[in-house]
Amino acid sequence: MKLSSKVIPLNIENIDTDQLIPAQFLKLTTKKGYGKNLFYNWRYFHDYEPNPQFELNNPLREGAQVIIGGNNFGCGSSREHAAWAIADYGIKAVITSQFADIHKGNLYNNNVLPIEIKPDELSVLMNYFLENSSAIIDVDLENQTVKVEESGFNVKFEIAPFKKKCLLEGVDEIQYLINMKEEIAEFELNNY
Repeated sequence: MKLSSKVIPLNIENIDTDQLIPAQFLKLTTKKGYGKNLFYNWRYFHDYEPNPQFELNNPLREGAQVIIGGNNFGCGSSREHAAWAIADYGIKAVITSQFADIHKGNLYNNNVLPIEIKPDELSVLMNYFLENSSAIIDVDLENQTVKVEESGFNVKFEIAPFKKKCLLEGVDEIQYLINMKEEIAEFELNNY
């Protein structure tokens, strides 16, 4: 996965899953349709009237596939719907200095790359994108790097090898196992 994208900077710490997708929208039984309600309480005044002060409504951020969020992103309840909303909106990567563990796992399971970088690196990145609305970020999963050419920003990030493999193949853990059914059947045949 290589991604060059605009960025949605959200300089807010402790963004909880209820802000990502408020409880009143947890009625769907599929993963589709949640993106329009991502950050509903911050994104709209009422009846979907856009709040022009919120970054998702900034026309210069349109088409962005990367969110940069404050520390402790995705805290609160364990609702997977929050990751569904992020993915359905079109976000491919979220960058912060710390994720809530369950939310991080939910992002992985929905093919969204959660990237943790050091707090000082996050601060530099956040400030740059708050000041440069149309700047582009480059995310390279294979090489585990985040770069911003014009600013010289270039950092590596860590990811578990299995999670990396799943994201590169575009599968979750269950699909990964299903794809290995022939190898699993052969192993069972030869070992049991």
